[in-house]
Amino acid sequence: MNFISITNLCFFSIFAFCGVTATQAFELAAHKDRLFAYPAFLGTSDGGAYRVVDYQEMRDINGRDAVPERRVEGRYVSTGVRSAQQELSLRTEAGPVRYFAVGKTRGASAIVIYLHGQGGNRRQGVNDFTFGGNFNRIKNLMVKSGGLYLSPDVADFEARGKQQIAALISHYAAASPGAPVFVACGSMGGVQCWWLAEDASMVDRLGGLLLLGSLWHEAFLKSPAFAARVPVFFGHGSNDRVFPVERQEAFFRKILSSAKGYPARFVRFETGTHGTPIRMTDWRETLNWMLAQQ
Repeated sequence: MNFISITNLCFFSIFAFCGVTATQAFELAAHKDRLFAYPAFLGTSDGGAYRVVDYQEMRDINGRDAVPERRVEGRYVSTGVRSAQQELSLRTEAGPVRYFAVGKTRGASAIVIYLHGQGGNRRQGVNDFTFGGNFNRIKNLMVKSGGLYLSPDVADFEARGKQQIAALISHYAAASPGAPVFVACGSMGGVQCWWLAEDASMVDRLGGLLLLGSLWHEAFLKSPAFAARVPVFFGHGSNDRVFPVERQEAFFRKILSSAKGYPARFVRFETGTHGTPIRMTDWRETLNWMLAQQ
């Protein structure tokens, strides 16, 4: 395992989004888009910001996985991306944080960080075969697009975890000046997303927040991230027994009613459960929408 000191960092004075001009929107390169596209929509509202996806367990798990919930069929993954994957550790004032980095650790076009929930670890976010191959897809999307994907351990969902994740983001944001940072939070990991939204020092770096089967946070409406109109995506299963979908939907609509035209989207996976958004969220569609808001 390599060990990186947060104090030993090279700063870059000039940054360009893969040669894209300022008048062009940077987009993630395609990767297996047809396989990972949403199934049919059952309905939309709020000008398309709210969508209901026709999720079916027999089709979207049993019909997709060689071993249901354990190993996806081979056509959904491209494992060559492992050559761009490293297991690292970063020394921070709150203690070392261990993580996987996939892609360009310096001069990245964009940065995506996945924060696991209770009982998870850094390996969850780089497992190529679970969750329908969706983690393999985000790794490939970032590598193909000259970006960086990070999957760290979350020490806890209190102050120590917050400090470690903030230090990790600061470290890589400094190594890739101008790269938007997208933070995807699964389940209880949403605590970290909402803390970052309240940290004024983080706001200029944030390109968007993705809440995947996660919780709501009323204080977000008074946060620096809300004032800066940082895009927010919610993915939620209608049968989530941990965080009821009705509460998250109500919070989403409160965001829309509190700031006209706020960049927020909600995808409800009908009949989906707590882990469904991690399996089914279309990374490329969501991140390209967020990139278009920059």
